[in-house]
Parts: sequence; C-alpha cells; structure tokens
Amino acid sequence: MLQLALIFGGRSAEHEISLASARFVAAMLDREKCDVIPVGIARDGRWLQPTDLEAALRDGLDATPAQAAHLVVDPAGPGLQLADGSFQPLDFAFPIMHGTFAEDGTIQGLLEMAGLAYAGSGVVGSAVGMDKELMKDVFAARGLPQVEYLVLRDAAARGAAAVAAVEQRLPYPVFVKPVNLGSSVGMTKAHDHAELGAALELAASYDRKVIVEASSPGREIECAVLGNEDARASVAGEVIPANEYYDYEAKYTEGMMSFVIPADIGAGKQAEVGELAVAAFAALDCSGFARCDFFLEDDGRVLVNEINTIPGMTAMSGFPRLWAATGVDGRALVDEIVQLGLRRQAARGSVRTDH
Repeated sequence: MLQLALIFGGRSAEHEISLASARFVAAMLDREKCDVIPVGIARDGRWLQPTDLEAALRDGLDATPAQAAHLVVDPAGPGLQLADGSFQPLDFAFPIMHGTFAEDGTIQGLLEMAGLAYAGSGVVGSAVGMDKELMKDVFAARGLPQVEYLVLRDAAARGAAAVAAVEQRLPYPVFVKPVNLGSSVGMTKAHDHAELGAALELAASYDRKVIVEASSPGREIECAVLGNEDARASVAGEVIPANEYYDYEAKYTEGMMSFVIPADIGAGKQAEVGELAVAAFAALDCSGFARCDFFLEDDGRVLVNEINTIPGMTAMSGFPRLWAATGVDGRALVDEIVQLGLRRQAARGSVRTDH
C-alpha cells in the first residue's frame, strides 16, 4: 500500500484555492492502492497533520485539531516526524498547492532532498513555470508565439516612471500581474493612465517583479497536458467569463464563467493548440501534469499565454473537466498523475551521482 502524503494549504495568497483543489484529489485517490496521509501547511508555514482530513479541507487548518509534523529529509527513509513522537513513513507526496512556496520549485526541492517521489514537475519546470518572466523568455527562445510584455522590478515597478515605461512600450489596455502568483490574484486590466498606476501598485504589493502584457482580443483557450517525456494533450476548451476578462471572481464563483468543451474552433485549431501545449510543456522540462492557456486571435493565430504546473482542481477547474471530456475521468486522472510521479522518480534513480 502506497503511503501517500497529500500536501495542501501553503503560505501563498492561493491557500484557500489549494483546499478546494485538495478536496477533489482526496475524493479521487484510490484508497485500495494508497493510504492518504494528510499534511496541511498553515498560512504561517507550520506543517500540521490534521486529525480529520475532510474537516481540514472544509473548515480550514485553523479550525481543525492537528499536531505538528516535520518532514524527515532522509533519502534512506523519508517520512513525517509527528509531535506525539511517532514516525510516519512516506512513499509519495502529492503537493496540491498553488503559488509561492508551493508551485515555484521550493517544495519540490525539499521533496528531492528527502528522496521522496512526488506528483508533478520537478524543481526547474516548477520554478520557471511559476516565474512569468522566465517562462515567457523560454517560450520566446523556443519560438513559441505570445503577446508582447514588459517586466519591471522592485522600485522600478511603482510610480510615475513605471507608468511611463509601460506607456512607451505597450498600448492600452494592458494586463498587469505579479510575476510569481496565479489564479489571477493581484491582476488588473488597466485601460488608461490612471488605472495603470493603481494596477502596478497592486501587483507590486504581491511580488518584487511585475509583468505587464499587451492585451489580446482573442478567445481564451485552455488545454491540459499529461505525461513525462511522452506528454499528450487533452481536447481544448474555451473560457467565456461573465466579467470583462477571466479574473479571480470568474474563476472561483459559480455562474461567473462558462467553459465550452470542446472549444468550437475546428479540428485544425484543436490540433494546433494541443501541439503548442505539449511544446510549452517540453520547453520548461515539465513532467506529470499541467494546464496551458492560449489566445486564439481573430486572424487565426494561436498565442501561448502561460503554463500552470499545478493547475486548479476544484469542481469548476478546467484541468479535470478537459480530461473528462477527453475520456479520462477523475479517478483515472489522479491515478495517472501518481504513476507518472513514481516513474519519474524511478528514472531519476538510475542517474549516476558518482564519477
């Protein structure tokens, strides 16, 4: 029986979304194949093992009895050291967290040091996929089509000089985002000079780097990817938000968006989106699973927007819905993600570390 740590919560602004995603994964894990060991990371970074996983995911870690837990970084015997003195051995970790200290390579590096197999991309794919600047730079190096963008850092991301730098490069409207955050947290669509200044201030409050992107009038398309070196794409879907654009409210509020699967874009564009999704996945050396977002322009061009290496898995999320429409239900999807993580670990174990 696989001893599987389901790791959720985290220190990022996407803590609550992680709980919702973990509810889906917990429900889909095959309990005949694995013992699910709950590991919650509180907003202040404390690792906890709640006594009741369902209650922790429903009510939050602060409202659920739990004991302190520490990951034992020992490749010969990874596991959890618990406050009651017991030791819980682990075979696998399924981090289902989003944003900083979660999706950005940090927890992946910790799991690597512990010698623990885990779900999803490794340190490099996670880190580059989280940093929108580096991600777009890699896409550009691989020749993948995308919108124009500008990155501002630290003090240069705020004030009149920042506004002037953007206006010199990009026409309105523009999208302003923290570089290292997801779920549209801290994102604004700025239509003019006044809105841009406020948008930069908001984004800069979440990260030391701010990315400003040219607005695309195209349709918003999503495609999911599964695999390691042999990745494959799901059918593509179209996001139609009730708001002006696909913001946080549209993503996580019932009735604020519709998701058309498959997207009505024709077989040729479906194939092109799938090929670009796999190419983006490979460009960042991703593994396991991811979701790629695109714009389909009026002239037929498909532009890569971004990749999410730990996509949302709530009841409303595109990732599981895209795979369901492709013929992979939730249970099979989560099982394949686990198997891909185990195969990745086995492959890494065959790599020499001597000379």
